[in-house]
Amino acid sequence: MSNVLLQEQPCAGVVVLRLNRPTVLNALNLALRQQLAEAFNRLDQDDRVRVIVLAGHERAFCAGADLSEYVDADPVDIMSRRMDLLWGAVAQCKKPIIAAVQGYALGGGCELAMHADIVVAGRSAKFGQPEVKVGIMPGGGATQRLTRAVGKFQAMNILLRGEPFTAEHAHAMGLVSELVDDADVASCAIAMAQDLVYLPAVALRLIKESVLASMNQPLDAGLQFERTAFQTLFATQDKTEGMRARLEKRAPSFQNR
Repeated sequence: MSNVLLQEQPCAGVVVLRLNRPTVLNALNLALRQQLAEAFNRLDQDDRVRVIVLAGHERAFCAGADLSEYVDADPVDIMSRRMDLLWGAVAQCKKPIIAAVQGYALGGGCELAMHADIVVAGRSAKFGQPEVKVGIMPGGGATQRLTRAVGKFQAMNILLRGEPFTAEHAHAMGLVSELVDDADVASCAIAMAQDLVYLPAVALRLIKESVLASMNQPLDAGLQFERTAFQTLFATQDKTEGMRARLEKRAPSFQNR
């Protein structure tokens, strides 16, 4: 399998996964999807890794699915690829994921960015879900995640029309966390990741789990999940260290216990 996904470690605790098919704007073929799934499964189990940054290249974060692998496919072909498992490896990652988006984030690329917890985008980035224009619909979660992120009417406008939209528009809708100059995307995402490395890992994990739980269950159940998670953190040493440090007006030294 060719090396269509690069792994970099800019600093302790932070891993950058970089899509590496620049000649086709990082289009998602099966090999890239499989390497992404394998990487997320492996990094999620590695205690040395605290935060994952997902990136592409200057021209494209990811321009969507590789249509050459889809044009002649039938339903059995698509089912046999088990895309649910490949997307699920990213969605089920318990560690914070930061998407660093430059250039195009279209179709499956936009869906991939929506699997992240924080999205940093360059001002010239372009987002969109153009699947309808090639006779299909999103299959990586956009009808669900996009609707939850921006609401029904914005989502319908994006999904039904298939038109790309700017990073500024994405930021205004709440689809982008931080909008920065193109040249600053990578450094901003890595700086955020470094900040998270110094925070207590158990608290970060339970915050992520609680927010994701809110998307999949009623309010009362989500509140109960949050209460249980909140109470659980009182069993950690980092809770005591964090509070003592605040009372003593010093920087905390979290041990992730």
